[in-house]
Amino acid sequence: MSRILVVEDEERIASFVAKGLRSEGFTPTVVSDGITGLDYALSGQFDLIVLDIGLPGMDGYTVLERLREERSTLPVIVLTARDSVTDTVAALEGGAADYMSKPFRFAELVARVRLRLRATGQTVVNEDLAAGDVRLDVRSRRAFVGDREVDLSAREFALAEVLLRHRGQALSREQLLSHVWGYDFDPGSNIVDVYVGYLRKKLGPELVTTVRGVGYRAG
Repeated sequence: MSRILVVEDEERIASFVAKGLRSEGFTPTVVSDGITGLDYALSGQFDLIVLDIGLPGMDGYTVLERLREERSTLPVIVLTARDSVTDTVAALEGGAADYMSKPFRFAELVARVRLRLRATGQTVVNEDLAAGDVRLDVRSRRAFVGDREVDLSAREFALAEVLLRHRGQALSREQLLSHVWGYDFDPGSNIVDVYVGYLRKKLGPELVTTVRGVGYRAG
């Protein structure tokens, strides 16, 4: 089970990321300042870091710089509200493996976490997901019904992936919104219902069941 260090000072975002990573089978640890984050990162106890830039004590760029000075090869995914080209280049040239701007979609974040862990030789579980005739190849982001490949948009695939990873479990619309559309979602939106309709048309009406008063369940 991969251990993920989340260095993020916004409590709402840190809680959102940690809860989501835990539901996907990872073991997250959250710290809220750069100095503690650097100490934890150098402890040898983690497989990957999700790192904010605007941190108290020591900003994310300095954390990155110190990590590389210590010859640490720990993969770092920068997660920040700063989205200029200059910021992106600074993070990547400073040693980050990846860069995501806030607001972000959790499904995209966890896909990038898995990608970076694979690049380091980490074993990542649940690369293929299936329910009935439907199969998702998570590694290549491809969907199949039987032997037929089905074209899904990135958001459709993310929704199908969340449902199949929690197969048999009733997920609320709010849970699906937060996983697929991000922590800045509109809880009054009907976008989940719309996208469930898309999945039913493309992957079959039996894939997703409506759970009255709760939300949806796959399988």
